Amino acid sequence: MRVESVLIRKETELNYQKLMEMVQPDDSLLVMMYGSPDPDAVASAMALREILQKTKGLAKSAFCATEPLIRQQNVEFVSSMRLYIQHINQVDVDAYRLIALMDAQPSFFSNVPGFIKPQIVFDHHPREGEWSAELADVRPDYGALSSVMTEYLLCSRIKVSRNVHTALMYGIKTDTDNFNRSAIIEDISAYTYHTKYANMQFIRRIELNQTPDHFLKYYNYAYHHMNNFRGRRICFLGLVESADVCVQIADFYLRLIGTYYVVVAGIVGDRFIIIFRGDGYRQNCGEMAQRAFGSLGKGGGHRTAARMEIPLDVLKENLGGDLSQRTVEKFLFRSLRREPRTHSDTD
Repeated sequence: MRVESVLIRKETELNYQKLMEMVQPDDSLLVMMYGSPDPDAVASAMALREILQKTKGLAKSAFCATEPLIRQQNVEFVSSMRLYIQHINQVDVDAYRLIALMDAQPSFFSNVPGFIKPQIVFDHHPREGEWSAELADVRPDYGALSSVMTEYLLCSRIKVSRNVHTALMYGIKTDTDNFNRSAIIEDISAYTYHTKYANMQFIRRIELNQTPDHFLKYYNYAYHHMNNFRGRRICFLGLVESADVCVQIADFYLRLIGTYYVVVAGIVGDRFIIIFRGDGYRQNCGEMAQRAFGSLGKGGGHRTAARMEIPLDVLKENLGGDLSQRTVEKFLFRSLRREPRTHSDTD
């Protein structure tokens, strides 16, 4: 089926009908997100709630996440959308009949106390672990979950607000990195569809304001500690206030001439965070992350972007308790050397 130039897959139509059968009039919905919610997860949550609110009516709904909003852009985005995202520990999960996971899978929540099995799962990451849900729509070929939820919106034939169009367009824009990461024709079609209704000036303002002043100290640190091995840039930042520090440093260094992948790591609380960014040509970041660190932590990603998290206790055990710059860098180099050499490396 094609609606307003967006091709809607048959699986979307079938799953939409299943969704409508699952939801009761004046139902209650809790949408759960993993980690610190990004625009794609938030926009997709907004779309699901909009669909159910306008087709069935919701007596009660809420959004929650396992971590608070950290990235300044995301804080401003959520605030402008007039959304309230609670920490999962602040929510009475039993007060909601329907639990939906957005941009996540049940296996991601293995360490979350009191996690309740969801009936609905929407994600676009590769399927991970053993789990089941009454409605599970996982599409790793899509660049953004917002593209999938656009198809559901069009299936519902409801009229949505400008905020929802803006959020979904921004979700596609950020998760595909302006289509520099993996994307398919469905992502492009959904993005083009939303451009007719979205607030483009708002998106531009959000994109221009992304780096807090106090992050500059991390850029300075990275400048003096970044290791460059024939286009591979690797850096350990030490203690950082949030994973977003590593993300911004990695994104910045990927733009330097001659760079084809960047690995930036930092310690955030009780976790060792490793961020991968690549040009998508020579290396697959998601596969690289799993091969190098999958035995110690969890995470994943796509060809051009990935993230791994290792419990700090596990890292300490592997390094004999030594978390010095030199020791952690050696650990990163040694782990990444497990990568097979590419044809480009041997030319």
